[in-house]
Amino acid sequence: MLPFSMITNPSQVLSFSMSVYTTSRERTTLWRERAAAGQRGCMSDALAYVAATLTAVWGVAHVLPTSQVLAGFEPITVDNRRMLLQEWVAEAVTMWGLAALVITATIVDGGSSVTAWVYRLVAAVLVVLAGLTAMTGARTKIVWFRVCVALLFVSAVLLVVASVSG
Repeated sequence: MLPFSMITNPSQVLSFSMSVYTTSRERTTLWRERAAAGQRGCMSDALAYVAATLTAVWGVAHVLPTSQVLAGFEPITVDNRRMLLQEWVAEAVTMWGLAALVITATIVDGGSSVTAWVYRLVAAVLVVLAGLTAMTGARTKIVWFRVCVALLFVSAVLLVVASVSG
């Protein structure tokens, strides 16, 4: 097998990809073995996917009203507007990144101890974000900040449960 960097023509790509990926029979066997290990792995995967989906969807819901949020702070300077935009979008990107990390870890090796630690780490970050939001935005009259705290905390709990049940 050639290292990927040494591939020089299209026929070598097929050869490389066939050697990297397992056969359909091997994948089927792997899935059967994992299913035979019991429902615990399936339940932990499901909890992780639910937590990731909640977090990713909340990231979308967070970024959609950005223009209304910025308008609510008018009049502000251009620099302050840019910083507010950056911070508002950065939190959404953080949520998407955390969700992508959980989904990727679950797909690659949902039942491993490394994946359990990924879930725990992401849960910790979500709790920190929830705490930050609880101390700042949730103290305002805007109800969505309190929803954010609850949603991030629920996602974190789901990930912790997934980390110990798989």
